[in-house]
Amino acid sequence: MSVIGGVWKPVLLFQLLRGKLRFNALCRLTPRATPRMITLQLRELEADGVVRRIVYPEVPPKVEYELTEFGLSLEPVLLAMRAWGQSFQARMDAAETESGGGTAQPRSICIGAG
Repeated sequence: MSVIGGVWKPVLLFQLLRGKLRFNALCRLTPRATPRMITLQLRELEADGVVRRIVYPEVPPKVEYELTEFGLSLEPVLLAMRAWGQSFQARMDAAETESGGGTAQPRSICIGAG
C-alpha cells in the first residue's frame, strides 16, 4: 500500500492507463489535487519504478509520464478499486434516498472519472 496508497496515486495511475500524458494533462484530469501534490506523487511513483518520466530534448522542454511494465501490472487492481468505488457510491446514494436525503454530503469516489 505504501507504493500506491493515498488519495492521488491511484487517480494518477488510473489516468496513466490511457498512455503517456504530460504534466498539465494530469493536472487537468485531477483538478482537486494541487500541482505540487501531483509532482510529489509522481516523484514517489517514479522512485518506486511504477512511473517513467520521459524528458524530450526540445525547447521548450517536453516531459511526459507513462506507466512502466511494472506499473501496467496494476491495471487489474486499479479497475477493481474503481468498481468497488462505484458500488460503494451506489450503496451510499441508495441509503441517502431511503433516508429522505438528509444533510449528508455526497462523497466523490471516482477513480478515472473526469
